Amino acid sequence: MEEPIVVVNANEAACLELCTGLQREHFRTTALHSLMALEGEFQKTVCRVVILDLDNLPVDNRLFRDLKRKNPRVHIVGLSSRPFHPELEEAMSRHISSCLTKPLDMEELLYWLRSVCQEENTV
Repeated sequence: MEEPIVVVNANEAACLELCTGLQREHFRTTALHSLMALEGEFQKTVCRVVILDLDNLPVDNRLFRDLKRKNPRVHIVGLSSRPFHPELEEAMSRHISSCLTKPLDMEELLYWLRSVCQEENTV
């Protein structure tokens, strides 16, 4: 995957830990700590995957709708300790590619990312 994986988490330590783990697996990452930073990054960089912590960012359906409108090919991964997000019903059904539970199983995320990479190489 040539484009960076954008990791957005208001918890800087958790964000850095995830980015470091992905970099060890040879993925390029960009660490961001706010949705404003994500909007700025989306304007200047093409990315294939955005990983968002749903628990500590003020996310709503509009955010995900806008992300997919700006880049329809982006894969959005949510991370959450909650099993259900009724306020994100539209986003979960239409815009979020996957929602993984916290604490994050790195093997599960890597499997998912490798599947996305393989899909891109066949298209």
